[in-house]
Amino acid sequence: MMLVAPVLLLVMLVLVLRDEITEYLPAGFARKFSGGWMTMEGKRKFMLFGLVAGIFLVVFFAMPFNFSPVVIVGPGQRGVVLNFGAVSKEVRGEGLNFKIPIYQKVIQMDVRVQKETKEASSASKDLQDIHSTVALNYNVIPDKAAQVFQDIGMGYRERVIDPVTHEAIKAVTARYTAAELITDREKVRSEIKEILKSRLLDYNIFVVDVSIVNFSFSKQFTQAIENKISAEQMALKAQRDLERVKIEAQQKVAQAQAEAEALRLQRQNITPELVELRRIEAMQEAIRKWNGVMPNVTGGALPFIDVAKTSSSR
Repeated sequence: MMLVAPVLLLVMLVLVLRDEITEYLPAGFARKFSGGWMTMEGKRKFMLFGLVAGIFLVVFFAMPFNFSPVVIVGPGQRGVVLNFGAVSKEVRGEGLNFKIPIYQKVIQMDVRVQKETKEASSASKDLQDIHSTVALNYNVIPDKAAQVFQDIGMGYRERVIDPVTHEAIKAVTARYTAAELITDREKVRSEIKEILKSRLLDYNIFVVDVSIVNFSFSKQFTQAIENKISAEQMALKAQRDLERVKIEAQQKVAQAQAEAEALRLQRQNITPELVELRRIEAMQEAIRKWNGVMPNVTGGALPFIDVAKTSSSR
């Protein structure tokens, strides 16, 4: 493909200089080749057009082979300039950039925020097996892209981020018990972030944020937690039942005390006059309800004499 542009330029050059070339050709062939088909003005325009087209074709076909004098740096990228393979401190920004063909080469590096999810196995302070899943958001510092490329290369994720992340997770989880990792989750996340931020900054990588996706424990520890929760719930229920029984007993005692106090007050209010008054009221009530028939017996041992029955027998 690199030969297309020179061939086209050669063809256009032959067509433009056709009249001059005929002077060096045989007479018979020259008459067929010439003919005055283009004026001088047309020749100049045609040569100008051919020159522009040739330059365009050379640039277009030379770009994949590092022969192009221009390079386009994409969005969220930075161009690292290599001079005969040596890393330059110059960092190219987004858009159209110029370079010296063959001498310079531009390597594009991604400086946008990237996400990396890491899983790590570690031990807690109480020697429980912990399996952690952490999500890390980071980016290469744009102005330091050339330094990152020179010191680490394009594989900074495998060479730096992965081992540093594993080390930070293990260091922080070892400070807490398994229960504290659950209750103090935000504190654990902050400590992991601070360690990663400090360590990766030495490699010109900026930590945007860290998130704890999950903490998982061994089956034995998980079962122990469930048993503990069940026992606590049962103990809480028993305590509530005991409090309920105490309250009910207190209520009954208070009720009995109230009734006893009421009886005591009633006894204090009873006088002989009140008793006599209540007896008279009872007699009056009995007289009001009497139907005129004498009773056969009284409350004593001796019966009443049935007057009506005695009179009739006589």
